[in-house]
Amino acid sequence: MGATSLRAPRAALLVAASLLVAACVGDTGAADVAVTRFAYVYAPSAHPDEPIQPLPVGYEANADLVRLGDQLFHDKGLSGDGTVACASCHSVPDGGDDGLGRSTGIRGQKGGINAPTVLNSGLNMAQFWNGRAETLEEQAKGPVEHPKEMGGSWDAVVARVAADPGYAGAFDALFPDGVTADNIRAAIATFERTLITPDSPFDRWLRGEDGALSERQLAGYQLFKAAGCVTCHQGRNVGGNMYQVFGVMGDYFEDRGGEEEADLGRVAVTHDEGDRHVFRVPSLRNVALTAPYFHDASASSLEDVVRVMATYQLGRMLDDEETALIVEFLKSLTGTIPATGGGAR
Repeated sequence: MGATSLRAPRAALLVAASLLVAACVGDTGAADVAVTRFAYVYAPSAHPDEPIQPLPVGYEANADLVRLGDQLFHDKGLSGDGTVACASCHSVPDGGDDGLGRSTGIRGQKGGINAPTVLNSGLNMAQFWNGRAETLEEQAKGPVEHPKEMGGSWDAVVARVAADPGYAGAFDALFPDGVTADNIRAAIATFERTLITPDSPFDRWLRGEDGALSERQLAGYQLFKAAGCVTCHQGRNVGGNMYQVFGVMGDYFEDRGGEEEADLGRVAVTHDEGDRHVFRVPSLRNVALTAPYFHDASASSLEDVVRVMATYQLGRMLDDEETALIVEFLKSLTGTIPATGGGAR
């Protein structure tokens, strides 16, 4: 079994004496929960009363399991024809998504919704736009067997992984029951939890570095709060911790030109008409890297995003300068993108 690993940027080491550790263990279904135990490591905030708090500065996890999950995440062999990996739609160096309005799956098929970022996804209350998966382990079940995504089967994935001596040896060293679907998903989910992006200018400011934000970024943050954006976009992930209807102050979908299947939101999960057009509020972390925006990819720029949100969520019009200030604040949420092995087999 690999030793516990802590990855943290240099800034985190300066506050090592006062680090706070918070456990985060998903319902993995794996045979050995101790192997999959995961904890984020936090540094104290210099602004504890702010509605947004810093991301973790590191984590504690089984290093061997993280490396295994990294390999599986980048392995196209998990798809039905060996052409698509998790990383195909969630490229870590490129912001955790693919930059496309609709992702390309097996046999060149297009998906029906804008792929969300995998970065900082371990801090979300649920996964997918409609929140149909409560954990990253549960989220990992779907794409492998989705006919337009990876187009395979879990039985085939388990057989293929078990037949690989390198994989089989790694699983045997970590889990008493070796290669199973649950253990594969546990490895992928553990790796995904490591994909935090600390040390953004805004996080550095939250931790007490007064010069980390420009005057315009700080003014944009104050406006972000005053305008009401922070009502839904708060917490460590600047979102990801609540559900909200898209179109509180106006009918976005009628104005856009009509409703499509991807617009249903939570109602597709709960079958409660009150959940129509209700989505998990997306995280704004690294949002400058993840265009196009919204579940329907209808916004191509941050300026478009701010104007749409102001109109349909807040019921107000922002002028060009107000819009520009909020965009400057959003840009300050770009953190350090984690390095990955990307070691596909």
